[in-house]
Amino acid sequence: MNKPQEALSPSSQGVRTHAIVKAGLARRRSAEIRFRAYGLVCIVLGLAFLLMLFGNIISHAATAFQQTYVALDVTYDESVLDPEGKHDAEALAAADYPALLKRSLQALFPDVAGRQEKRALYGLLSSGAAFEAQKRLQANPGLLGKTERLWLPADDDVDMMVKGQIDRNSDEGDRRLKDYQIAWLDKLKADGRLEKHFNTRFFTSGDSREPELAGIWGALMGSLLTLLVVGALSLPMGIATAVYLEEFAPQNRWTDIIEVNINNLAAVPSIVFGLLGLAVFINFFGLPRSSPLVGGLVLTLMTLPVIIIAGRSALKSVPPSIREAALGVGASQMQTVFHHVLPLAMPGMLTGAIIGMARALGESAPLLMIGMVAFIVDIPGGLSDPASVLPVQIYLWADSSERGFVERTSAAILVLLAFLIVMNGLAVYLRKRYERRW
Repeated sequence: MNKPQEALSPSSQGVRTHAIVKAGLARRRSAEIRFRAYGLVCIVLGLAFLLMLFGNIISHAATAFQQTYVALDVTYDESVLDPEGKHDAEALAAADYPALLKRSLQALFPDVAGRQEKRALYGLLSSGAAFEAQKRLQANPGLLGKTERLWLPADDDVDMMVKGQIDRNSDEGDRRLKDYQIAWLDKLKADGRLEKHFNTRFFTSGDSREPELAGIWGALMGSLLTLLVVGALSLPMGIATAVYLEEFAPQNRWTDIIEVNINNLAAVPSIVFGLLGLAVFINFFGLPRSSPLVGGLVLTLMTLPVIIIAGRSALKSVPPSIREAALGVGASQMQTVFHHVLPLAMPGMLTGAIIGMARALGESAPLLMIGMVAFIVDIPGGLSDPASVLPVQIYLWADSSERGFVERTSAAILVLLAFLIVMNGLAVYLRKRYERRW
């Protein structure tokens, strides 16, 4: 027979319970320490990957803000530019400026002979160098018949070699510059005629097939015009919709359906809005393709759900006592909303609106569907002019084969990130500056 278990005394039971609780606390503390360590490791890894990404972008973009230029003593020979002696703007615009630059290069390297070598010598300059000379003379007609030193943009291959992105010591067949071209560049550098200057063209020019002539000003203007349309339409419509649904709309089946659809639209992929814009605004209404007007309308449809949801959340955060106090002193519902509730909710609503517009600024998929992927050289001057936007410009440059576009792609990414950081920083500032805590 089994012996009966001896009953534990109250003191023994207390000691045992204390030991069990103490062991459990130790396990929970160990689990908490491990969880904190895992979280810290994840944060450090995330920051490390982020720093690697930004470091890679900055390292490629740094050289884009400098451009290689070649100094030539250009003689504005009247016999070449204006042989008939008309001295009018039309004659100067149609003159043979490349011939002037070829003469200047030939004067620096008189020993160069042969058609192939001459073509290689002239290829040291960018194809847009002649336009620089033309603009200089058209701005100062008094230079006709005189000689002045001009700093002209070099070809993109020359630019890459000067920046060290082409190994001059590699085999001649592995690079696009010949040995004699490198010798010419060394002579130009020794004579003080080959230098790197700040690349103002990157910020003042539109797109180009040549990397050394390409800039972001056209895409930047397209983005600003598109955001102008988005802000003019989405802000009043989004805020008005949020106010109506939260403060005035009756609670019934129809408003429930509207709320569900607004929440669903906020999660719809952006390219679907591009297809909608292509079908409605371009094919049905016949609006101009690849214009900031259509792009703004498409992005407005995309950002409206975000602004409405953020607006309703801001209105819900206002305490009911504000409404009750206003109604208690005789204010109407309209006066209560617009004089008391809306001013208190406006910082949160503006924060949501700015974040929604920042999302629109970084979108490219819906704009590709409405033709804003087209190659646009001219700077857009209005809402109906053909234009591109900064994300699409980055996409186009990233798909180009020239090495010169690699650094410009990274530089454009930095500019886009700067705009996004400014817009998100403004949203944070508005929230911190005007937010009321209850």
